Amino acid sequence: MQTQTKWSIDSAHSTIQFKVKHLMISHLKGSFKNFDASIYTYNKDFTTAEIDLWIDASSINTGDEKRDGHLKSAEFFDVQNHKQITFTSSSIGKVDAKGNHELWGELTMLGITKNIKLDVKFGGFVKDPWSSEKAGFSVTGKINRSDWGLVWNTVIEAGGFVVGDEIILSCEIELMNLGAKDATMVLENTDALNKA
Repeated sequence: MQTQTKWSIDSAHSTIQFKVKHLMISHLKGSFKNFDASIYTYNKDFTTAEIDLWIDASSINTGDEKRDGHLKSAEFFDVQNHKQITFTSSSIGKVDAKGNHELWGELTMLGITKNIKLDVKFGGFVKDPWSSEKAGFSVTGKINRSDWGLVWNTVIEAGGFVVGDEIILSCEIELMNLGAKDATMVLENTDALNKA
């Protein structure tokens, strides 16, 4: 019998970070402070995970208030009209020689949805001092911001642009086990509701 396990993100011990080329010579780093997800697995097998992640676009933080204000404006994330960035998983591949899984899914920003690939490394399971079961992951990937309409830029005198197109993603995610339930019972209850 398969059981479905629900997981939540421990936001106090998780980060969603990015970096982008600045002036063609260095990288600017930033993060999103507010995010959450609905995650279900079968028998705690994360290759079966169903992931729905949402990020508060207005929680972007690059360490400079003026720059963050620009990033929230209509020239970038347009947070007044597009409050959330979302990711919905579609498949998770088997582990490779480096210990990584390929995680495929749809990333939506500015109302544009594109399929992306992320690399996920599983850190293991552990019980914390309060007897909660935790699971840890490192998630990395690369996307081109222009694919989602994030095209603002300025040409610099030496040639090239102020902001690069490629965004490098780096996330450390700690999940908390919220408990298991019988997946068969869930399906039976759903069938009963459909017949009602």
